[in-house]
Amino acid sequence: MLLSEQDQFLSYNGEVLVFQLSKTKHAEEADDKTMNLCVRRMAFNRDTKLFVQKSSGVFSMGASHSKIEIICCSCTTDSRTGIILPCILMKKKKRNNVKYFLLLLHSSNQFEPSFYFKLDYELKEDIRLFAGPSLLWRHANKLFYISSNTRVVQSAPVQLSSVVWTGEIVGEGTVVLGIRTACLPETEDPDGFSVSDRAIWGSEFFGYAVQTQKMLPGTCFMPHAYSRVVSSVCVCKSESLKKQLRISLVAITHKNQLIWFQNGAPKGVCELPYEKPRSVKPALTSSNDLLFVVAFASGNSCVVQRRDSLQVASKWQKVKCVLVDDFIGSGSEQLLLLFKDDSNTDVLSTFKITDLGEVNYASGINYKQDVPAAEGLQENGLLTVRALETRLQAGWTSVRELQQHLGLQKRVILESCRALIDLVEERTHILPNSKEVKCRRRARSEGLVSLWDDVENPPDSLSKETSLSSEVPEHFTEELWLRVVGDSLVVGVKLTESFYLSLSDVSLSLVMDQDLSSISPIIKCQSKIIKLNKAFSALTVSSSQIGPPPKKMKLDLRSNNDLKKEFPKRSSRIQLDEAKTVTAVTSLSPLLAFHRVCCVVLLHARKQNHQNDSLQQSKKITVLCGKILLTLEDISSGRYSVKMPRDNSYCTASMEDILAILAVSVRFSFQIESCDYTLTPVSSWLLGEMECTPFKGCQDNIFCHKAGNIHGTIFNWALKNPFEGVLTIFCRNLTVLFQCLHSLTRVLPPNCGVKLLRSGSKGALTEQLALALEKEMLTLKNSLSLKKAENSLTWGNESGKKINNAPLASLLDTEEGVQEFRKKLQNEQEECVQSMNQTMNGALYQKIALKIAEAQLSSDMIVWSLA
Repeated sequence: MLLSEQDQFLSYNGEVLVFQLSKTKHAEEADDKTMNLCVRRMAFNRDTKLFVQKSSGVFSMGASHSKIEIICCSCTTDSRTGIILPCILMKKKKRNNVKYFLLLLHSSNQFEPSFYFKLDYELKEDIRLFAGPSLLWRHANKLFYISSNTRVVQSAPVQLSSVVWTGEIVGEGTVVLGIRTACLPETEDPDGFSVSDRAIWGSEFFGYAVQTQKMLPGTCFMPHAYSRVVSSVCVCKSESLKKQLRISLVAITHKNQLIWFQNGAPKGVCELPYEKPRSVKPALTSSNDLLFVVAFASGNSCVVQRRDSLQVASKWQKVKCVLVDDFIGSGSEQLLLLFKDDSNTDVLSTFKITDLGEVNYASGINYKQDVPAAEGLQENGLLTVRALETRLQAGWTSVRELQQHLGLQKRVILESCRALIDLVEERTHILPNSKEVKCRRRARSEGLVSLWDDVENPPDSLSKETSLSSEVPEHFTEELWLRVVGDSLVVGVKLTESFYLSLSDVSLSLVMDQDLSSISPIIKCQSKIIKLNKAFSALTVSSSQIGPPPKKMKLDLRSNNDLKKEFPKRSSRIQLDEAKTVTAVTSLSPLLAFHRVCCVVLLHARKQNHQNDSLQQSKKITVLCGKILLTLEDISSGRYSVKMPRDNSYCTASMEDILAILAVSVRFSFQIESCDYTLTPVSSWLLGEMECTPFKGCQDNIFCHKAGNIHGTIFNWALKNPFEGVLTIFCRNLTVLFQCLHSLTRVLPPNCGVKLLRSGSKGALTEQLALALEKEMLTLKNSLSLKKAENSLTWGNESGKKINNAPLASLLDTEEGVQEFRKKLQNEQEECVQSMNQTMNGALYQKIALKIAEAQLSSDMIVWSLA
C-alpha cells in the first residue's frame, strides 16, 4: 500500500492506525463521485520484528465536484460511554461552501458520523480535538468551539493571538491556555508582579474553562514574561490544593529552549539541538523515566530526559512522525519513529521503536540471521532486569517487616525488664492507661496474639464502665437549633458522645409553653435520627439502625457475668464513633396562627440498666433540652431559613442547614447497572443538567441548585465499578422523585437497569444480617446460662438433708453403714432422674422467650429486605 502526504498516523491501544483517502475504480470512471476513507490497524510482531496488518475498514463519501481532505485525528473521550475512541476531522469543500464533519472509529472498524457544521472560511489556526468529541479553533483572534452535545458553533468571550495548549485540568474540565494582549486593570495588584510583567511585555497568559466559561489566572501556569516566546505547552500534572491550582508543565520557545515550570515558576531549562520546535509530548518508560519528545518544523525530532536536570538524551533527522504508546506489550510506553524514505513507500517500512533503555527495535535488520546473539541478549536482559526489580521490591518489604519485628521485640523486652524490677522490689507493676491502649492497638495491627488466656478488660474495669454508662449525664446535649424549610419547622438536638442510650427509643416532643385551654399543648411531629461521622463522609437517616461493631464479640466468655458486662461496652463504643442528631419535624402554618410561639423541647429515651437476673432492663426517661421561641417577624425576615451558598464550585452550607434538609426529605436508593456502557453520564447529569455542587465537607454528597421543585434535593452517587453504582436521592416528596428519575432516564445509556433498593445496599444488609444472627445466637446462649443459674430450678436434695461423706470402707463394715450407703445411692438416682426433668419459673421463661423472639424478628426483617 502506497502512502501520500495526506495520510495520517495515530496510536491507539498499542496499535498504529493509518488513515488514507482513496478513490474507487468505478468512481474514477464516473467523474470522481465517491471517495473512500480507509483505515488499517497495524500491530508490531515481536517474532518477525515488523508491523503487520490486523484489520481494516472503509467509509464511503460522496465527492461530486467536491474536494475532501483529512484535517487532523486524535483519541478523544466519547461523552456517551466514557470510552476513548479515535476521532477524525474531515473537510469537504465545494466552491465557497466549506463543510466539516467528525467521525468516530469503533473497535469493529465501523465509522460513526458524530456531527457536522458549515463555515464560510477554512480552519487553519490552532485546531484542537478534545473530549465529547469537541472541536476548538482560532479565527480572526477569536476562539470558537463546537461539541457533539450542542452541535452549534459557539464563540468564547476572549480575544487571543495564539493557543498553546488544550487539555483537562482537575476541577475545571477542559481548559484552553492562550496568549492575548495584556488587559491592565485600573488599580495595581497587591503583589505588583503580575501587572508589571504585563505592562512590560504587552501580552499575558490566560486560561479559559470551556464547560464553565470561567477565566483562570495565567500566572498559575507560567509568568507573563514568557508569553512572547512560548509556542507550545504540555501540562504534565495538575491538582487543586486549598482552592489553588498547582500545575507542572514544560514549554518550548521560539528561542529553541525547553523550560520546566513548577507552580508558575521556572525550575529548569534545556537547549534544543534544532531550530523551530513545533510540539512536545510526554512519554513514561519502563524505568519510570519521564521523557519529552520534541518535534521540529524541519522534520527532525529529539528526546529530552528529566532526572536531576533537563538534558537531550537522543535526536533523529528526517522523521515523518513520532508516536507514543505500548507497541511491544511490555506495560510501559515506547517511542515509535517513522522515518521519511523515498525509496520505499510502503506503510511503516522504515521505523524505530525505543525507550532509550532495554527496548530497541529498528527496521531493516534481520534479527534471526544478522545479529541473533544481540536479539537474544536484549530479550534476556529485559527479563533479567524485571526479575531483579521484583526481587529488590520483595527484599525491601522483608527489611521493613524485620525492622517492625525488631522494634516490637525491643518494646517487649523493655517492658519485661520493668516488670521484673517491680517484682524483685515487691511492687505492683501497672501499665499506664494511655500506654496500655496504645500497646494493644499496636499489637492488633501487627497481628500479635496474647500468650495468656486473658480478657482485654478485667471485670473491675467492666463494672466501672457499666456503672458510668448507666448514668445519664446532666449535660448531654451540645446544641439546640431550629430551621424553617418550606412549610415545615425542624428542631434538632445534637447529642454528646457520652450519651449512652438506645437509639431505637430516642425521640423528641414539642410542648407549647402557653396557657391555651382550648387546644392540646402537645404538637404533633415526626422524629428522625441523623448519624454523621466526624469527617462528614457518611449520611445515614434512620430511626432504629445501629452501625456494625468495631470488633466481633467473643463467644467463649468465662461466665454469665462477663457476658452481661459485654453488652453495654459494645453499645457505647459504637455510639462514640459517630455524631448523632435527633430532629423533630412539624407543620409550621398552624403555629404561625399564634404569631408568637414558645415551645419546650423534650427528649424521650430508654435508660438501660444491667442487673444479675436478666440480660437487660430499661426504663423510660424524659429530659428537658431547652426552649425555642418562634415569631412571625423571624419567619418574615428569614432568620431561620435554610441557606445553601456556593463558593468556588462548592456548597458551603452549615451543618444545621444540611441536617434540616435531610430531616424533611425522604430517602430513596436506586441500583443502576449498565452492561454495554460506562455510567459516566450520571456524573455529568448531576453536575450539568441538575446544577449540583458538592458539599465542602463531603464531596460525595451534592446539593441541587436547579430552580423549581427539584431545588433542595440532595444526591449521593457511589460507583461500585464503571458499570454499576448506587444513586441515593433525598427529596421532599414523590413528585420531586419522579421528576429526577424522568430527567435521569434521558441521559442513561440504552439497556440500563434501575432497581429500587428498599433498605440500602446489598453489602450493608448482608453485614447487618450477620450481626443480627450473631446477636440471636448470643441471646440464646445467655438464656441457657440464666436457666442453669435460676434458683427456681428443681434439682436433687430439695429437702435440704445432708449426707455424711464418710469413707466408703468404713460404711460397709457395719449394717448401719450399709443401710446409709444404700440410702445415699437411692438419693443420687432420684437426683439424676430429676435433673432430666428440669422446670422453670414462668416469669423467667416469658422473659427469655420474649428476648429470643425479638432477636429472631430482627433477623427476619433483614432477610425480607434482602429478598
